[in-house]
Amino acid sequence: MRTPHHAAAHPRPNPYEELAALDDGPLEVIPLEEFLPEAPEEGAEDAWAPPDHRRGGRRRRKHRFAGLPLAVKAVAGLVVLAAFAALADRWALLYAEHRAADTVKDRLGLAAAPEVEIGGFPFLTQVTAERLESVTVTVPDVAADRVSLAKVSATAHDIRLDTDGLTSVRGAGVPRFDGEVQLSFTDLNRELGSSQVTFTGRGRDRVRAEGVLPVAGHDLRLHAEARIRRQGERGIATEIGALRLDLGGLATYRPGTGPAQGLHLTPQGSADLARQTRKAKALLSVPAIVQRLGVPGATVREALADDGRLTELTGSPRFARQAQRLNLLDLALDHPRVLRRLGLDPELLDALTGLTRPALAERLSLAFELPEPERGDVRLREVRVEKDGIRVRVSGSGLSVGS
Repeated sequence: MRTPHHAAAHPRPNPYEELAALDDGPLEVIPLEEFLPEAPEEGAEDAWAPPDHRRGGRRRRKHRFAGLPLAVKAVAGLVVLAAFAALADRWALLYAEHRAADTVKDRLGLAAAPEVEIGGFPFLTQVTAERLESVTVTVPDVAADRVSLAKVSATAHDIRLDTDGLTSVRGAGVPRFDGEVQLSFTDLNRELGSSQVTFTGRGRDRVRAEGVLPVAGHDLRLHAEARIRRQGERGIATEIGALRLDLGGLATYRPGTGPAQGLHLTPQGSADLARQTRKAKALLSVPAIVQRLGVPGATVREALADDGRLTELTGSPRFARQAQRLNLLDLALDHPRVLRRLGLDPELLDALTGLTRPALAERLSLAFELPEPERGDVRLREVRVEKDGIRVRVSGSGLSVGS
């Protein structure tokens, strides 16, 4: 432990006295030049300094294209101008196609605007020369008589325009065009078959129709075949053949007046006579029917008296052939009770007499005719049946549109 005597031997210095000692004499003034760097002597090299990369980089970017040749700059300018010109040409093309589609829609009274495609490039140059390389128009769902055309597509070539500058086209002349008309079986099934008759292709020029036809409360099975052919220069005709209506497995009706037409028993129907005694006796009990069957009277009397003889008679091939040749419609008025015993409804037979061949053929007709243009010529070239429908090639010349 420190004693007071030890503290007095070494007294602590007074800070105020130290400050006073600094003021013993006048302050020395140092000239300002001693603080400034000396000026470099003439001819001496500059002192090194770090490079300013940022300022130098800016100068280089500012003059990046200064060293390019004038030809390169000209080519770049032309490319930019060509890009703008092509863009303007495409815009004008789209505008023209849109206007043309609206015009065709209004002229033909279509529900929707067709597709219009103008060929050739550039478009504005063609308009200036008043001549287009090609124009393709595709129109869906065009009404044609009783059917509708699924698609009509035509391409006109070398069209001559009648213009009033670039903004107004008064009319156009079409030296020639070619196209295609398509009838869809799906549309035909809906329009002609009423969802009960279906049309399918059969060969290059034939269409088969099959379905159900309601007659006098009975659903009769319809079978028909239509031959497709060109009629004149602008029309399509259908010739209906092999037309018949099946009344179950009992009988078949074929409209017409020939020997094979009328209502006849099917092979199954004639075979039922051999198995059903009641039906056979009802048929053989009418002398007029027996006479048409060509069966001798003595044979008929034996068959009516003996079921064995009856089965033997009705089961013979000769009797089956004769029974199938018998036109039941001829007996409908005079012997309705006999036909009812055979399982035939007299009201159905009356309705069948009204189903003439022309009436049934009209229901299945696929005929149509292209309208005749006011100026020019339009012709059908080829008709062919394909899997999905009927296609027709069309060509024309000398057409004009507008003034």
